[in-house]
Amino acid sequence: MSDANTPWPPPAAPLVDPGDLRSWVMLDDERLLVIDKPGWLVCHPSKQGPWSSLAGAVREEFKPDAIRFIYRLDRETSGVIVLGKTEAVARQLGRATFERKPGKYYIALLEGELAATTTIDQPLGPDHSVNVTVKSCVLAGGQPATTVVHPLAAGGGFTLAGIELLTGRKHQIRAHAEWLGHRVVGDKLYGPDPSLYKEFAVHGWTPRHAALLPLTRQALHCAAIDLRPAGMDYRLRAPWPADLARFAEARMALGQAEAQERIDRFVAEKTAS
Repeated sequence: MSDANTPWPPPAAPLVDPGDLRSWVMLDDERLLVIDKPGWLVCHPSKQGPWSSLAGAVREEFKPDAIRFIYRLDRETSGVIVLGKTEAVARQLGRATFERKPGKYYIALLEGELAATTTIDQPLGPDHSVNVTVKSCVLAGGQPATTVVHPLAAGGGFTLAGIELLTGRKHQIRAHAEWLGHRVVGDKLYGPDPSLYKEFAVHGWTPRHAALLPLTRQALHCAAIDLRPAGMDYRLRAPWPADLARFAEARMALGQAEAQERIDRFVAEKTAS
């Protein structure tokens, strides 16, 4: 355990340990490999070698004949990742994902205390007001985007929220959270200063990051996937991760067991049919 002066989780991605990778597996059958990805692990192959990315680590450890990501998560986002073990499965789920059939449910820690369920129906497009090419924003004439934010608990100036995506746009949750005025905690790009994103890429975690961000990664977690609407009888849940649980307990007085109970209730309600 790090001391009180050390950012937690570590603001850099360590190499994947094969033993850890096995412990992240949620499902491994003839069709799917499903992994609970930790925050900080990039999905795509990396120049730092096979054990520096989820794709590389899976190939090294499992040596699959064919495996395809059905979707990806941002490096800092944790939670459920689904990989198809055959080309046929990958095509089926890839097509279903494009058509927005699978249910995908996120949990976020947001700045501020949100009182009621809020539907954000705002188009998104590239944000040309900042010198960061990957940033999206609410933009007239952009792509239609709808996010539903369900407050599950609030306290200490933060909200534990369940997130439904009714569309799938680039950085949709983070951009809509910024527009709503309840930014995702720890977000370097959509947080208090978007230049923190480039600064982190060049210099890593700096004193300015520590002064402006209360968490070293964005507090966003893919908690559940429901593949039944895509023709596969799978409902998969990734538990509330330790780093976000620790933050919620310290800053919101929200214990891990209580947070998990509220998250489970949200997911059960959304996947009940």
